[in-house]
Amino acid sequence: MRNFLISFNVVFPIAVMMALGFLFKKIRLVNGTTVKQMNNVVFRVLLPVMIVKNVYESDLSAVFDPKLVIFAVSCVVAGIAVLLLVVPLIEKNNAKRGVLIQGMFRSNFVIFGIPVTQALCGDGVSGAASLLIAVVIPVFNFAAVIILEIFNGNKPDPLKILKGIITNPLIIGSVIGLLINVCGISLPSVIETSMSSVASITTPLALIMLGASINFSSVGNNLWHIVCGVGVKLVVLPAVCLALAAFVFGFRGAELCILIALFASPAAVSSFTMAQQMGGDDELAGHLVMFGTVACILTMFLWILTAIQLGFI
Repeated sequence: MRNFLISFNVVFPIAVMMALGFLFKKIRLVNGTTVKQMNNVVFRVLLPVMIVKNVYESDLSAVFDPKLVIFAVSCVVAGIAVLLLVVPLIEKNNAKRGVLIQGMFRSNFVIFGIPVTQALCGDGVSGAASLLIAVVIPVFNFAAVIILEIFNGNKPDPLKILKGIITNPLIIGSVIGLLINVCGISLPSVIETSMSSVASITTPLALIMLGASINFSSVGNNLWHIVCGVGVKLVVLPAVCLALAAFVFGFRGAELCILIALFASPAAVSSFTMAQQMGGDDELAGHLVMFGTVACILTMFLWILTAIQLGFI
């Protein structure tokens, strides 16, 4: 019962924030335009500030774990390679192929990673999660652009990909935090206080806007694709990656918490925008994000509960 309550206490606040967002949209406190604008503010301002704060306050020598970084990136790359081989065999529509592959590997680690790890292991591990964000997000972006370009029939543009990575606000935030930390710069207390205030509202607001983005209408002919995409993203890939992490490479505690947040999170919200901009099936991309976000409340709870029951956390 104790393990059940621990897992419940991690996932329930996330579910409440998302439910509030869904309710606000239903009673018309917010609309589609508001949600889009606030998501833009969260992505371009609030999340980067939170990442700067987490990295700036971290003891890099203590939180940087080469084994964890190499394992996480290797699993992501290997997963993408397998999906590139398998998905084209079961789906013939190019617009859906790229979106399915992206929806299966591209994790919403930015929104779920830090709150999940903080809830399980305390604030001390948020720096390690932020550092992993700095490494994994460029891999996600790079792979997503290439895959969507391939199945769009266009030749990938290396300069466009590089520009997308360099100008990503989350990467910029990570680099700024690293530079301040490494250079030993001590920020004025008023700046630290302001950053802490911004960081404290970032995760709740991001989750509320994520809930407000959920729309169950117009599933149409995408039901099979949704079941397949969400099932692989939240069950199959986490099962493989987390089994390797725990039983083969021996990750435990905070490290395993971070990996659960990375691999068991739903498809990233930005995958919808990218599919829309690059000629993919944006309706399917939106469905993968929405249904995956809802389903992960249960699957994330079960992954955390399983890890605790096995004594890995």
